[in-house]
Amino acid sequence: MTGYGEASYQSEVLSLAVELRALNNRYLKVSLRAPEPYNLLESEFEKVVRKTVKRGTVQIHLRCQRQYAAQDFQINAVALRSYVTQLRHACGDLDLREQGEVLLTQVLTLPGVVPEPGTSSLKLDEEWPVMERVLDEALGRLQVMRQEEGRAMALELLNLRDHIAAQLASIRERAPQVALLFRDRLLERVRGLLAGVDVRLDASDLIKEVSIFAERSDIAEEVVRLASHLDQFQVIVNEPESAGRKLEFLTQEMFREANTIGSKGSDVEISRHVVEIKGALEKVRELIQNVE
Repeated sequence: MTGYGEASYQSEVLSLAVELRALNNRYLKVSLRAPEPYNLLESEFEKVVRKTVKRGTVQIHLRCQRQYAAQDFQINAVALRSYVTQLRHACGDLDLREQGEVLLTQVLTLPGVVPEPGTSSLKLDEEWPVMERVLDEALGRLQVMRQEEGRAMALELLNLRDHIAAQLASIRERAPQVALLFRDRLLERVRGLLAGVDVRLDASDLIKEVSIFAERSDIAEEVVRLASHLDQFQVIVNEPESAGRKLEFLTQEMFREANTIGSKGSDVEISRHVVEIKGALEKVRELIQNVE
């Protein structure tokens, strides 16, 4: 299910903002976009998200600004002395003493003399608890939006379930007539073939053929099982806990029963209802891929 959530934190030292976007996905995938070195905390962010979200692509955007203290700005004295010593020796060897004094003013720009302020003093272990609280708050708002979408999705699933049940009721009503219609068609066809021929139709042969057809086309068990699956489907949709995997398995079973009814039904009207059922089940299958 899709959703959006954000939260922020502000102190004299640290300013944080966490933005979450959830997209539909059959599995859970978490990605973090954050400035260095906070991107190293991606696994920690994922652990927190997994406690709340079971399915979907969750994109996390972390914005972080840290107020640096005076001790965060330090010169690397070792590197500075090394550069100055080397520069003075080089200027002496090249007889560039006057130019060397000018060059000394550029030493601070050389690599390693003045490190990136604050990077070395960051303590991720100390800042992570604050980030975790902000992430939890953003997840709470994300879940509110996802739950609203979930209620709408549950309503759609139940509407599809009712449509399938209506089609199944029509099949249940039609099924007993199939063997009788087959008997009448068979009798009419045989009488047409025997017209003008001095041959009598043996009633026992007709009964035998109709019985074989009735047994082969009997869909009573499949209808009962599909009706039972529909009842179970309604119960699972209304469960408070995550039901995506259960619904996915149950939908596969309903597809199996519908296919069997279609292949055994041997009736155009029943086939028409089966097509409606399978069309609704296909919509159900697409929806539940996004249900936790």
